[in-house]
Amino acid sequence: MTTIAPSDPPSDPPAAPLFDPPAAPLFGPPSARPFGRALCAMITPFSEDGALDLDGAGQLADHLVSRGCDGLVLSGTTGESPTTTDAEKAALVEAVREAVGGRASVVAGVGTFDTRHTVELAREAEKAGADGLLVVSPYYSKPPQDALEAHFLAVADAVGLPVALYDIPGRTGTRIESDTMLRLAEHPRIVAVKDCSYDFLAAQKVLSRTDLAYYAGCDEHNLALYAVGGAGYISTVANVVPEQLRAVIDAFEAGDTPVSARLQQRATPLIELMMSAGLPGTVTAKALLAELGLPAGPVRAPLQPAGREAVDGLLGAYEELTAG
Repeated sequence: MTTIAPSDPPSDPPAAPLFDPPAAPLFGPPSARPFGRALCAMITPFSEDGALDLDGAGQLADHLVSRGCDGLVLSGTTGESPTTTDAEKAALVEAVREAVGGRASVVAGVGTFDTRHTVELAREAEKAGADGLLVVSPYYSKPPQDALEAHFLAVADAVGLPVALYDIPGRTGTRIESDTMLRLAEHPRIVAVKDCSYDFLAAQKVLSRTDLAYYAGCDEHNLALYAVGGAGYISTVANVVPEQLRAVIDAFEAGDTPVSARLQQRATPLIELMMSAGLPGTVTAKALLAELGLPAGPVRAPLQPAGREAVDGLLGAYEELTAG
């Protein structure tokens, strides 16, 4: 497969926004949102034989940006990073960078359970054109907090890109404790957190004492975290309904809290089916994208595709949300 030629990128026609945002945000300086507000944790498209589909990646990236995403996170959990090679990760960054140009930030997931390998991936992502890095806690080995801190500092010291910490203890087995966050926030290149900790008190503690930009990593928390000072979201569900999720925070920015709450509530059935009904978000996102005719392709083993019954349920929730 080849990357998208920068002279001829795919382009979707602009869509009318579901909520017209104000000319300027009503709160929070742009610097508080280092990667934007509405970020998609993008799937990694594969061809039917399982090869990396760089053309499809460029097409999907362009589609998402044209529909409200101002940032794309590549090679995260949703991007099947455990099953892609180092070369595929770098090629994916290059293809997406070419497709979206400067219209959106490109954040590369580089986290592994090996500090040396993570540093290597970070350097390669920087060379490939990423705007920032997403670094998850080392998984399986469950390092103590001082070792966790040393891991993140080693990555931040090795590159010139801004770093977002990825706190998802349900997958890694290790929590980034609040005191560790406070110390890491002193590093000039550690600027953000993708929060999947399900601990609002800890998030607010760090928000109140640092300049770290907090991004909701669980779609059910998009509005709630934003309302207490979060920077935005990094969303799996945005692969299929980018406009609907962007409308939630646009309404909040405009000062219309009741509308933003209703829009978040309307999205809840789809969020639940995609993220909390027994199938990984990668599987549900790819199933819906395939039904919508957008690049996706199969998942790589050990993941397995969604069954027909699950796909039909997802389609029903999607159609209800997008019906108008």
